[in-house]
Amino acid sequence: MLCFLSLALPAHAADTPADAGLAEVRDLGRLNGQALACSQTEAAARIKAIMIKHAPKSRRYGEAFETTTNEEFLAQTRKDQAACQDGATLASQVEEAATRLQAAVPATVSQ
Repeated sequence: MLCFLSLALPAHAADTPADAGLAEVRDLGRLNGQALACSQTEAAARIKAIMIKHAPKSRRYGEAFETTTNEEFLAQTRKDQAACQDGATLASQVEEAATRLQAAVPATVSQ
């Protein structure tokens, strides 16, 4: 029974305020992987700037971003180059994710 409870705690912990913005960071990682695989350097640079300015400075958030970036990069490179989004669409998605991250993580928390 204790083993079951110890496994259930991390799943419940994902809903805590300490994880504010984690989904948004993963979304930015997904977009970053796409941008890198599709040679969208401007979008990748914008994502990097957003992460530096707005994402919480912790290992958990950094690893979530890097892992998702790597996974999406590999997935995108397995697709045809025609599967890449145009720059305007990707930029729009990046700005939407940035807005959600800023709403989820107050500026004082991200420092």
